[in-house]
Amino acid sequence: MARVFYDEMHDATGVCRPHYSGFARWLADMPAEQLQQRRREADLLFYRAGITFTLYGDDQGTERLIPFDTIPRSIPASEWKIIEAGCIQRVQALNLFLADLYHDQLILKEGLIPPEQVLANDQYQLAMQGLDVPGNVYAHIAGVDLVRDGNGAYYVLEDNLRTPSGVSYMLENRKMMMRLFPELFGGQRVAPIDHYPNLLLDTLRQASEVEQPNVVVLTPGRFNSAYFEHAFLAREMGVELVEGADLFVRDERVYMRTTAGPQQVDVIYRRIDDDFLDPLAFNPDSMLGVPGLLAAYRAGSVVLANAIGTGVADDKSVYPYVPEMIRFYLDEEPILHNVPTWQCRRPQDLSHVLAHLPELVVKEAQGSGGYGMLVGPAATTAEIEAFRARLIARPEAYIAQPTLSLSTCPIFVDSGIAPRHIDLRPFVLSAPENTRLVPGGLTRVALREGSLVVNSSQGGGTKDTWVVE
Repeated sequence: MARVFYDEMHDATGVCRPHYSGFARWLADMPAEQLQQRRREADLLFYRAGITFTLYGDDQGTERLIPFDTIPRSIPASEWKIIEAGCIQRVQALNLFLADLYHDQLILKEGLIPPEQVLANDQYQLAMQGLDVPGNVYAHIAGVDLVRDGNGAYYVLEDNLRTPSGVSYMLENRKMMMRLFPELFGGQRVAPIDHYPNLLLDTLRQASEVEQPNVVVLTPGRFNSAYFEHAFLAREMGVELVEGADLFVRDERVYMRTTAGPQQVDVIYRRIDDDFLDPLAFNPDSMLGVPGLLAAYRAGSVVLANAIGTGVADDKSVYPYVPEMIRFYLDEEPILHNVPTWQCRRPQDLSHVLAHLPELVVKEAQGSGGYGMLVGPAATTAEIEAFRARLIARPEAYIAQPTLSLSTCPIFVDSGIAPRHIDLRPFVLSAPENTRLVPGGLTRVALREGSLVVNSSQGGGTKDTWVVE
């Protein structure tokens, strides 16, 4: 049976959707050679600005330019309102779940989530148990990955609450489009996103109870895949970019080494995983973290964004319970739905998955970046059988989902314009007083024809995302 894909730009009869009409008219009037010239210009500008990501385990060299497509992904404002409300609802419930999990564990006592699923999870941090965090905000910055099915309905594919990345590409893509095609923005009302760094800084400042908190961005260093983003956000917010060696702890307070002497740090926007944050508390071999950081954090003298232990809430085996969390903590029905998910730890789910492997997508519960997954319809018989052996050996490490008919959006290819599959990652900022998004997000594109894998680490590209009035 042929799969039906939702086309973002054209309806089923091939007619251009209203929110794309302004762009379609502009495209029709634009000479092909002029378009080509500006696309080459975009590549050159991205290269000069150093907008790259690092590919691990690649023989061709690590630094890569993320492919950027100049056809925007357009979303009508009425549709965006639903996405925005759904993302806010979801992240509020996840923050309440983390506060509950590290305190009273009411949701576990009610039997809505099996305790072993979270308490035995590698991402559950015993050091956070009973610790109060300001405003009960654990995930200050979250990325919610959304896809659309063949009918155009939005589904949440996964939640990213540890160190979600990609927001720098969202901002740079918009800057690039405005620089290359200023006339496009004159003809229609595209909601602005350039205030994101101000919102982020405001969110980080609100996280602290100090009057004028000193905020820093903590990076693992320039060999990290997202180092460009760490440096970009620090620069845009006007705060210091630091590595572990730039910080030290004295009397349970964190200080930054400066030429003018030690300076106390109140908020750390950390882009380092839990395990590497403090060699005294977690991985003793870590050279990236700050010895004594956990003690300072537990003493309340410094705020970490995101909090330690948030990973337990974005684990793919906990994802199926988010709709329950929304009902339990907010007494509301979920606005955005989950993708149906089989948990291989359950014998009946495992037998279903093993029987239908060629049709399903199987993912590691704690995996990310598109690594360690099986896309059944695109896999060879040998790959399926190898994955079957892995599933049987460690069923609790995997979940499975139907292969979704991801929506398509036109992109420029060598032969002209062709549809490719996309997803969307809006970025949600949570402070004690408010939860906010900028209108848009990072649209990721599977550049290979027929591919459903949009991750940059797997050869995906990005687009500017427009919310159009």
